[in-house]
Amino acid sequence: MRSRRRKKRAVAPLLLTVFALLLLAGALAGFVIGRRYMPGKELADKAELFQVRGDEVAIILNNELQDEKGIYEDGQVYLPVSWVNKAVNERFYWDQTEQLLVYTLPEEIVYADENTMGEAGPLLKIKDKEAYLSLGLVMNYSDIRQQSFDTSQIKRVFIDTLWEPMQTARIRRKGILREKGGIKSNIITELSKDSMVQVLEPMERWSKVRTEDGYIGYIKNSRLGKLQETTPVSEFKAPVYTSVSMDEKVRLGFHQVTKKEANSTLEKYAKVAKGMNVIVPTWFNVTGNDGTYTSLASKDYVDQAHAMGLKVWAMVENVSTRESVQKLDTKELMSVTSKRKKLIENLMKEADTYGFDGFNLDFESLKSEAGPHYVQFIREMSVACRKRGLVLSVDNYVPSAYTAFYNRKEQGIVADYVIVMGYDEHYAGGEPGPVASISYVKNGIADTLKEVPKEKVINSVPFYTRVWTEKDGKTTSKAYGIRDAKKWVEENGVELEWQDELGVYYGQVSGENGTQSIWMEEEKSLGLKIDQIREYNLAGVACWKLGFEDSNIWDIVSQVQ
Repeated sequence: MRSRRRKKRAVAPLLLTVFALLLLAGALAGFVIGRRYMPGKELADKAELFQVRGDEVAIILNNELQDEKGIYEDGQVYLPVSWVNKAVNERFYWDQTEQLLVYTLPEEIVYADENTMGEAGPLLKIKDKEAYLSLGLVMNYSDIRQQSFDTSQIKRVFIDTLWEPMQTARIRRKGILREKGGIKSNIITELSKDSMVQVLEPMERWSKVRTEDGYIGYIKNSRLGKLQETTPVSEFKAPVYTSVSMDEKVRLGFHQVTKKEANSTLEKYAKVAKGMNVIVPTWFNVTGNDGTYTSLASKDYVDQAHAMGLKVWAMVENVSTRESVQKLDTKELMSVTSKRKKLIENLMKEADTYGFDGFNLDFESLKSEAGPHYVQFIREMSVACRKRGLVLSVDNYVPSAYTAFYNRKEQGIVADYVIVMGYDEHYAGGEPGPVASISYVKNGIADTLKEVPKEKVINSVPFYTRVWTEKDGKTTSKAYGIRDAKKWVEENGVELEWQDELGVYYGQVSGENGTQSIWMEEEKSLGLKIDQIREYNLAGVACWKLGFEDSNIWDIVSQVQ
């Protein structure tokens, strides 16, 4: 009997120990499970969330946080002009040299400096060589919506440039907005019942939203009401850049004038160019970084052209000097507002003196850094031309990644005509090949039309070709006008064979001069190019250059009606 009692007494503490261990394990399990599923209470670091410090202003563009920061001064938000140009409105031009802000409207140019005041204070600030524009100024000239939160601890501004329908929802139960989807994520803020959110990204259990008080984060779907579609409405009135255009298709001939005496060839060339209605003499050659230029203009020439029924668009160009030879630095010239202004004023005096009908800008071989300044020159030139009723046309290369800085889209807005130089596919110093294969021309037109309306696009065709010579391991070329190229083919006994894929005739001959090749431009190849101009219903055709062609070439060119 005693031994049984002892056994029972020994078992009891053991059971208690086991029970205690089970209770402890249960408590630990409950703690672990509770910790795992209990909502996190840690607050998000909002300065880190918006990546700002001090008086920096976070910029959120179309709900995406930007690397660039604004500043907050004098009770206003200011945005860096470099960011505004890139993301919102490229027409705010900052002249770093003269510390001047320039904005070009259709018939007016607006200027501002650090002392220019708006209703709420200075229109711009300059910090560490960067210009900052007041948010109000940007709003006045840009089709955007904005929400700024500049009185809170974390300063931020939301800029929206999109006007498509968006999804919104009402908060049906008070909820927590978190950095990420999940109850353990840090808390950004608490959303009250009946507040509205923009739903940016619906997901299975959580949705990414933007709140009325300027936060972006995630909230449980159970807290959201029914999704609604809301379409924002813009009240912005964009400026209208009116154009001067001809009542008929343009049939233009470039007249290369390299000395005064060459003006006398007008009548000779015009007689050959049947159907031509615009002539472009290469009169004004920009030679200096201060805006100086040489002039070969002639009043008699203009009067004679008008008597023939021709419009005269005087060319302003840098081709004769070539920046690499004469050290003309287009960026240095056109990045300074006073220099652009002086050049334009002088050109307008030329128009008043000689009475021609428009200008043709031909600035080639520019470096990419000169691009924004050249485009600003075109904008300002367009204002002066628009006021006088002068046509402004601009010559451009066939579009490529390397020439995107010419900004054909902006040219297509402010200029009257954008001319595609649909040639020099293969050029002196390059690989042998045609001057303008038909695919090169087609692509040039199609790519330009992605940025410029067809009513403003003129395609230029070549009245020349190249003879390529390969000898002693070297390749050289010489340009021939169509008329002289035909003579060369005949004199050298070259048999031409039509290349359907290229849209030109090809011929080759070998002899003491080496192996010589020609991709021939003539009536048939030009006819294909004219067909493209007609098919795309472009504004017209331009021809480089007068004097290279036979009269029958103009029978083909004149089909552009």
